[in-house]
Amino acid sequence: MEKQILHIDVNNAFLSWTAIEMLKNGSDIDIRDIPAIIGGDETKRSGIVLAKSMKAKECGIHTGESIYHAKMKCSNIKIYPSNYKIYKNYSDSLYNLLTNYTDKIERYSIDECFLDMTKYLRGRKLIDVAYEISKRVKEELKFTVNIGVANNKLLAKMASDFQKPDRVHTLFKNEIPNKMWNLQVSELFMLGRKTVPKLYNMGIKTIGDLAKADKQLLIKKFGKHGLKMWEYANGIDDSEVNYKEEKPKCISNEVTLPVDITTIERLEEMILALSEQVTYRLRNHKMLGEVVAVQIRNKEFKDTIHQRKLGFATDNTAQIYEIAKKLLREMYKEGTPIRLIGLRISGLIEKEQEQLSFFNTEKTEKQKKIDKTLDTIKHKYGYQSITRAGEMKVKRMIKWNKL
Repeated sequence: MEKQILHIDVNNAFLSWTAIEMLKNGSDIDIRDIPAIIGGDETKRSGIVLAKSMKAKECGIHTGESIYHAKMKCSNIKIYPSNYKIYKNYSDSLYNLLTNYTDKIERYSIDECFLDMTKYLRGRKLIDVAYEISKRVKEELKFTVNIGVANNKLLAKMASDFQKPDRVHTLFKNEIPNKMWNLQVSELFMLGRKTVPKLYNMGIKTIGDLAKADKQLLIKKFGKHGLKMWEYANGIDDSEVNYKEEKPKCISNEVTLPVDITTIERLEEMILALSEQVTYRLRNHKMLGEVVAVQIRNKEFKDTIHQRKLGFATDNTAQIYEIAKKLLREMYKEGTPIRLIGLRISGLIEKEQEQLSFFNTEKTEKQKKIDKTLDTIKHKYGYQSITRAGEMKVKRMIKWNKL
């Protein structure tokens, strides 16, 4: 199966996150709209520009230059200190949102993530997931990201560095000649600054030049690094998304609806699909949950969340669906247009900690066997290979592009 990879890169992270935090605390100025920089203590060696606004960039200010030189270029520049704690909080909020899409996330840096979506698309197109993530980050977290869409990490990373900000770019194998080969060789991912002049001396100035160069000559001159450069220039990369195998604290899935839904029956269909997805992930992690929460968002972007502690832990699809359906009926006012619905399971325990319960009836044991059989088929043939009959209505309605 060909890999399906996304690279998420926060636009101007430190300045954007500082701006959002200031606005939350009552500031009437959005520093993203004025000449502003994030910098270290200018009285010390750390007095350099860490991030800049677009207005500061227009003044010729560059990341990494001294604050002294930045002030020479723009006398009215506003300088704000960095705050790692704030940045970590916003980075975590992005990560938590991304966990709705895959369990395989590599935190490449505080403002970058790779997502392996290969076994998590569930019938969706990778590009549709990218646009949905971009939209949700902007609406829910209030900052923007660039997203690279590709079949390996290298190309996804290269794609996310194309035109900024707030863009989604693809870079598939057939797009390499038109989208990547005309770039300066210095823009190739992981190419060191000391290597660039040596390549220039060989007449290699673009990534395309490097891709078409004699591979054996590159190996002779640069060793293993020469081979890697040639492979990267040709879009070859088999590296894995290095995610940590850690047990989640909760498991959730949300869906932004293609059209507002105004009937409880249609919302219940969505809850069925979400119950299927969430419990499938629960069982993959060999975990059980004892708290079920349902979230709905209306067209005014007002969220309502209703949850219930069960008194027992379960990964049973039918049980969680019935509980979620009750929660939905208790919280939903008929006729209200709903644009997002979500399901979250928390209070997680290891499967080995499961205790016998009065709820483990013959009916629930039968349901466990059904769940196990469906999971086995999905593991072997893919998530979309088999589905419960009730989910087919949802599949027809939104073609699984948003689930």
